[in-house]
Amino acid sequence: MHRIASLFLLWSFTAVLPLCGAEPKPAIPQLRAAAAKVNITPPDGTPVVGHVRPVSGVRDPLHAVLLLLDDGRARAAIVTLDLISAGGDMTARLREAISAAANVAPDHILVSTSHNHSGPGWQENPAWNSKVVRDVGAAAREAAGRLAPASIGYYEDRIDFNINRRQMIGGRSVVRLNPKGPCDQRVKVLRIDGEASAEPLAVVMHAVCHPCVFTWGDKWSPPYPNGYPLMSADFPGEAKAFVEKAYDARTTALFLQGCCGDIRPNLPGFPYRCGDDADIRWTGRSLGCAAVRAADRAAIREEVSQRPAAFPLRAATSRVVLPAAKGGGTIECELQALKIGPYLLLTMPGEPMVEYGLRLEKAIGPRATPIVVGYSNGHIGYICTNQAFQEGGYEPNHSQSGPGAEDVLIAELLKLADRVIGDVFEAFAPVRR
Repeated sequence: MHRIASLFLLWSFTAVLPLCGAEPKPAIPQLRAAAAKVNITPPDGTPVVGHVRPVSGVRDPLHAVLLLLDDGRARAAIVTLDLISAGGDMTARLREAISAAANVAPDHILVSTSHNHSGPGWQENPAWNSKVVRDVGAAAREAAGRLAPASIGYYEDRIDFNINRRQMIGGRSVVRLNPKGPCDQRVKVLRIDGEASAEPLAVVMHAVCHPCVFTWGDKWSPPYPNGYPLMSADFPGEAKAFVEKAYDARTTALFLQGCCGDIRPNLPGFPYRCGDDADIRWTGRSLGCAAVRAADRAAIREEVSQRPAAFPLRAATSRVVLPAAKGGGTIECELQALKIGPYLLLTMPGEPMVEYGLRLEKAIGPRATPIVVGYSNGHIGYICTNQAFQEGGYEPNHSQSGPGAEDVLIAELLKLADRVIGDVFEAFAPVRR
């Protein structure tokens, strides 16, 4: 009897021993995030670019907003500005400042603009742009000191104020509001949640529309036939302010511009009219409402239960050579893919027509949730489709790149997507960090 009891105790001890001595499972690296915002409004009297016109005073402030992410292995940053384009000088200097302040690899930094037509030019104002670089660097340093555990939800809503501006009449492409033309009225929203608040830490909204509500149109439209006389962040600024007010200033809102090269606000005229304060409230608050609806929907229990446990960061950039529109030469530009868990940001350095986003989404399919962003990491003007070059019209006539650019850009963006999604044989190895 004693022998049986001893054997039982020995078996029990040895059975438990492997459990006691087993190596603990490694914890899943948790995403950390922080956001920061700085006012970049230039001195009063600074001319605006986009549609040049005289301005005196500011309707609403311009901002640079930064989102910093850390997955435990790498960091990434997205900075968005209420300006017309992210040229090469701006991109290089902001990347350098953010990299130094927050320890982010330059190719993991996305520099994007809303394409605002009521803000200052970058190169024309060197004293101001130097201050912007310093302030964005300080914002990155601040965000790095406030990184906290976070998760990300996603949902979509819609707007109704954007419309295609190209129409074929008599065999020619003319500037005309075209409700039958291709358009993308979806609003894609990333909701970044911390652990300490029921309100989101940040809301990233992506929409497709030129921010040119306040600029001149047919030049006969009262009350502003020469364009709105104040500096403004246009409808993206109004939308961001609406979102932040909805969450009682406990969140930071970012706007990412999509493929809006041929998409503008639906303000009828000949061919369209300049907007006023009623129009900016309609467009900006419409986008803000859609963003809040999507962000709130992303926070209900059924949606939260589907969020991944981890959001690994993967980024890749490349440079491509495109045929130039004139002279038989070439132009070079940067493309970027930034994957945040299941969400895939693909960037182009200029004004891609709406078909680019739709075509890329169809090609990527269910492999990731694609968000195609224009006006990022450089600027080469209008990025037209092959069909648009055949049709002619305003955008192809003002394009720096020529026919054939579409095929090069789509092919390279899909290669970058393969690299960061990592589900094809060539991309099994981790992206170099």
